Amino acid sequence: MHRITPLSGIADLERMRDELITYAELHTLILLNIGSILDLPSSEWFGDFPPKVHVHVIDSGRPQNLSSLFGESDGGERIIVWDDGGAEHLSEERKAWETLNDDPEPDSDESSDDDVTENSADESVKSPSRKRRSLSEDNRSPNKRRRLDDNHSQRHLRVSREQRDQYYALVDKYYMSGTWYGRSTAGIVYILATTLERVDNDLLWLAILGLTNQYTRCRISRSISRLNPPPPVSDVYGLAALSADDMSLRTTDELRFELFRHWTLYDAMFHSSYVAGKLGIWKEQGRKRLTGLLAKMGFSIPQTQQLYAHMDMDLKRQLRDKLDAIAPEYGMIELTYPSFVRCYGYHMQPLSAADAVDVLNALLDAANGVRIEVGVDGARHGGEWFGSGHVWRAAGRWTNVRGRSQGEEHVEEAEEEHESWLVRNFWNAFDALEDVTRLREAIGLAKSVHQAIIRTGSSIIDKNDLRMIKGHRVVQLKQGPDLALFTRPGVLFRLGLWLTEALRDRVSGVSISRRNRKKSLPLILACLDERERTYLVIGFNESLDFGDIRKNEFGLTFLDAKEDSGARTRHSSFDTNILEVNEADFEKFIAEVYKAKDKY
Repeated sequence: MHRITPLSGIADLERMRDELITYAELHTLILLNIGSILDLPSSEWFGDFPPKVHVHVIDSGRPQNLSSLFGESDGGERIIVWDDGGAEHLSEERKAWETLNDDPEPDSDESSDDDVTENSADESVKSPSRKRRSLSEDNRSPNKRRRLDDNHSQRHLRVSREQRDQYYALVDKYYMSGTWYGRSTAGIVYILATTLERVDNDLLWLAILGLTNQYTRCRISRSISRLNPPPPVSDVYGLAALSADDMSLRTTDELRFELFRHWTLYDAMFHSSYVAGKLGIWKEQGRKRLTGLLAKMGFSIPQTQQLYAHMDMDLKRQLRDKLDAIAPEYGMIELTYPSFVRCYGYHMQPLSAADAVDVLNALLDAANGVRIEVGVDGARHGGEWFGSGHVWRAAGRWTNVRGRSQGEEHVEEAEEEHESWLVRNFWNAFDALEDVTRLREAIGLAKSVHQAIIRTGSSIIDKNDLRMIKGHRVVQLKQGPDLALFTRPGVLFRLGLWLTEALRDRVSGVSISRRNRKKSLPLILACLDERERTYLVIGFNESLDFGDIRKNEFGLTFLDAKEDSGARTRHSSFDTNILEVNEADFEKFIAEVYKAKDKY
């Protein structure tokens, strides 16, 4: 018997921790994409749990807490971090942490040193070694562990104060260098399943989705994400389902167009952040360039307004070759990347990994709790809707709130709305992973989210709502038809990625030359939540080249700004570069952000 509980942030984890410690029958906790930075063996988290409780951590977030990775517990091996091998490169940090954790102060007398030596030797026999589980490393023998621990305690006695200062600096550098990402959680689970010989196509597909989500959200670079599949089949029928129950996976070079197999070619290109950045589609001239590109390729306007599924097969076959020939003239030289598609028999068009991630993220962000209109295919022209659509309503077992009387509904509405939309959206996305009907129905929702992003992003640039303040680009969203949608961290994050693409290639003052890195500025997005009277704030690194991924230092910056300004804030996400700030405190908070960023 097991229980799955979605959590939105640290506050949720604290509440769940307080609840779980009362469960007498609890024996295993699995933290997915949670907890890598936390000192889990401490009493603040799981140190006070009974010895029989084991905590397994699978988290792609970095840096990882050194205590969780390398610390010891009196009750045995209880905190197990399933690592992708990255911790093997932390030998210097491990040595520094162990020294600072075990070594007595340099001015301790010899008597104290002798006591420590004796105690350390005893503990080395009783305690297990380290609790990091590497997926590529065998466990060390007990004898070897004992020798290492004995040598380790002897070595610590000779550490000078100067050396200790150097170790402090090394550990500080590790934690203060910013945040980044390792192998996806889905990828690590897949490797574990492979070890247990329990893999199948469904599990492989989930691992692919995890990797693709990291790549499309700019969390990993191209060199890390490259899958090196064989060359794609030239015939478009090569990706089609071969039978009614064909659920196979195929390799392909995926176009950087949004949902193009389920949209019109024009709309798929129009809503692509990559194409937007290269052509500047937020201006009339940019839209003309897009139309001109399609005309050069030999596609008429009616053809580009057809759903891709209904396009002439000859046009589909020629699409890749024509793009390769014409797109470089418009600066689009990286239009594809290696990926996968999955067939769903005759239920729907093959779905690429990027499209599936797009749809699932739309469900996570907007399935419930926000009003959003979904259009009808075939009722649009030139990338714009003409009013033919309906308000999105999610369906399913997790959407319907338990039956209540009308009076109870009003009393509980405010309390439930804040929390339940996240939980319900999680389960909607969870169910869609295995329900092709639900996945297909949510494609329209994903399109509407893309439309809101490009509508708002274009307005920001066209109206010069970008402020240049002390080495930062700042956008403050306080009004607009999609304001409520952008109070969702996932949607605001995607708007930030869209703006980053646009600012890199099309906005004056930004250079892609590596000699002029200082001209590319970090971006801060802030969206007002009118009901909560708070701002959702997200910090983005500067990005000079497509696929240029760097460590994000805004988590540290936000912490310093909170302390220095005294602003009322809340971390509603496990991403440290995402923060909620009280509306009344926003200006003084952001002023301190400008100052704090100079420290890192």
